[in-house]
Amino acid sequence: MHPQFALKIPELEVSPNKDACSVTRYRALCINTLAPFSTTAKTSPSKWARAGVSITIGETKKVTQYLMKVKNYRTMKGSYKIPLSDCIECLQDAIDQLHGSLGVLRKLNARNFYAQMGDITTWLSAVLTDQETCLDGFENPRGKQAKMVRNRVLRSSYFTSNALALVNKLAASGLDNTVA
Repeated sequence: MHPQFALKIPELEVSPNKDACSVTRYRALCINTLAPFSTTAKTSPSKWARAGVSITIGETKKVTQYLMKVKNYRTMKGSYKIPLSDCIECLQDAIDQLHGSLGVLRKLNARNFYAQMGDITTWLSAVLTDQETCLDGFENPRGKQAKMVRNRVLRSSYFTSNALALVNKLAASGLDNTVA
């Protein structure tokens, strides 16, 4: 083949966040939200797990604040008032569990690593349960506001699912040398 007609195929370079997010269910969301961490996290599973949990905290707080505004402005009508209060309580509990998870991720050590991973996966699973409990109250939403509540809580559960996948990847890979 004549050199000028040879196809040049660019080398496929996988970005660190795409590699980290390969284990997640909601990859596009993971890749987009973790992109800012690519430079610092690089190939460190512990840093990716921390980033995933940190982002999940922020997202869950935003959803909780939104739900509190809906409750305080009394814009939620009828049969959704009680589920809304329950949902806020569930998400506040979820935020506590997420903070606990992040605290442990910041203090990982070789001696207690697997116990720490067990605690974190238990807490993140509990966060998913809290989010699912919240969603149960808005199972067949009628009205724009109820649908918005459901969609926001559902989206926050995608962040949690991704964070749990990143933590599971860390647990499977073991404690790396770039924990700090």
